[in-house]
Amino acid sequence: MKLHRNLVFAVIDALNLIFNENEYADKVVQKVLRYDKRWGARDRGFIAETTYEMVRYKRLYTEIAEVKAPFSRPDLFRMWAVWAVLKGISLPDWKQIEPTPERRIKGKFDELSQIRKYREAVPDWIDELCVKALGEKLWTEELAKLNVPADVILRTNTLRTTKEELRKALLDENIVAEPIKGHPSALKLVERANVFVTQAFKNGMFEVQDASSQLVAEFLDVEPGQRVVDTCAGAGGKSLHLAALMENKGQLISMDIYGSKLKELKRRARRNGAHNIEVREIDSTKVYKKLYGSADRVLIDAPCTGLGVLRRNPDSKWKMQPEFLDKIVKTQHEIIRNYSKIVKPGGKMVYATCSILPQENSHQVQSFLKSEEGKDFTLVKDKKIYASKSGFDGFYMALLEKSI
Repeated sequence: MKLHRNLVFAVIDALNLIFNENEYADKVVQKVLRYDKRWGARDRGFIAETTYEMVRYKRLYTEIAEVKAPFSRPDLFRMWAVWAVLKGISLPDWKQIEPTPERRIKGKFDELSQIRKYREAVPDWIDELCVKALGEKLWTEELAKLNVPADVILRTNTLRTTKEELRKALLDENIVAEPIKGHPSALKLVERANVFVTQAFKNGMFEVQDASSQLVAEFLDVEPGQRVVDTCAGAGGKSLHLAALMENKGQLISMDIYGSKLKELKRRARRNGAHNIEVREIDSTKVYKKLYGSADRVLIDAPCTGLGVLRRNPDSKWKMQPEFLDKIVKTQHEIIRNYSKIVKPGGKMVYATCSILPQENSHQVQSFLKSEEGKDFTLVKDKKIYASKSGFDGFYMALLEKSI
């Protein structure tokens, strides 16, 4: 493999921004890829994949390279050299790369690979927390799977097309996608590709959405003509799916505390041809209190630690602090109690997270059912999805019904 100096330097720049400036990996990669318009797909792939892999295994590489944060530029080059040696890549004769003891690196790697928190590169507190919550066996399997880069999964926008038509349209653009058993609208890319530049995407034929995430809207059991409220809509991935399941009939109110995300949802809704979505920014409690007792269906896709989606956001494990879990559990506790009041008698609600921790999931639901606000609800069913079992993101969803 021939190494190009400008590509490796771009990776070092990216790591500096992520590790030292605390910027988000996905935003940094986008920024760095704009450095040089002449870079082709292979060059861009090298930068993105190398950066993500080094973020994913940061703890392992820093331990072998014997460097500590904050990382100087020579430190980052040492880490990169460790990555290259472990990949079997011959190191170039550049002044930035010190003589690298390859045998020592491989020996240290073999030694650290015996210890899960180094092998899978995770902070002590997350490792301890998850062992306690999930048990040694499940957590070991789960963590290994959460380090495998996620596949590109598309959700067919049934307002515009069918799954078969979408497959053909993508094939016309040299992209091969296959259906996924048990996921009615999903297609999985056989090889990674930038799907956002395709005509099929511009025509609103699909959205990029993980297979597990696609199960949430279906779990809510919506019907055309209903009044549905998506309480934590964000940029609207699940709202758009709900609009399709409702066949654009009825009213879908998509709410969020962030107006900028709702602006993005409006843009996506136009491309998707989703006309029954009405966005409302939650700038005071009045916004959701007005809706109390009025909705057939309510989705609470609650903010969470995101431990089920580390494959997509590997930097979040380094950014997250132990106190964040306590804070988010408290937020979830309040959200489910406030937003459940929107459900009308006989209506249904889904509480969902992209976490694998029981304290954010089944414990929250059980606690809610015992509360004053939850006394009229019953748990119809719930679903725990683990990456190690499904091959897709870790998720939790519970369907609750309010008595008449």
